[in-house]
Amino acid sequence: MKNKIGILIMVIMTCAIRVQAQHSHLSKEEFRERQQAFITEKAQLSAKEAQQFFPLYFELQDKKRECNKAAWQKQRKGKEENTTEEEYAQIVEDVIQARIDVDRLDLEYVRKYKRFLSSKKIYLIQKAEMRFHRELLKNMRPPKQNKKEK
Repeated sequence: MKNKIGILIMVIMTCAIRVQAQHSHLSKEEFRERQQAFITEKAQLSAKEAQQFFPLYFELQDKKRECNKAAWQKQRKGKEENTTEEEYAQIVEDVIQARIDVDRLDLEYVRKYKRFLSSKKIYLIQKAEMRFHRELLKNMRPPKQNKKEK
C-alpha cells in the first residue's frame, strides 16, 4: 500500500511539474535550474556533491518520465470503446510493470548516489524533492479571495 501511494505521489508530481512548467512558461532547463537550486539549498549539498549528483538525478528523471509516458499511453488505450477484456488485462499489467520499473530505477540510482553521498544526504535530497513539488502544487492554486469581497 505504501508503495502504491509513493507511486501515485510521483505520478502526480510529474504531472504537476509539467503543468507548472507550462503555466509559468518555464523551459525544461529553467525548471531544472530552479529545482537544482532548491534541492541544493534544502539538502545542503556542497558544490562538488551537486556537481556529481544532478547529472545522475536528471538522467533518472528522464528515464522515469519515459516509463510514465508509456504507462499513460497504455491507459489511454483503455478509453477506446472497442477495447477487449484481454486488452484491459494487458493494460492493467503493463501499468503495474511501469510502476515496478520506476521503483527499480529509483533503487538503482540511490545505489549510484551512495558512491559519493551519505545516506543522510540522500534522505535530505528526497525530502527536499517532495517539498519542492509541494511548493509547486501550492503555487498552482488560484489565490484565495477575501470573504469580504464577495
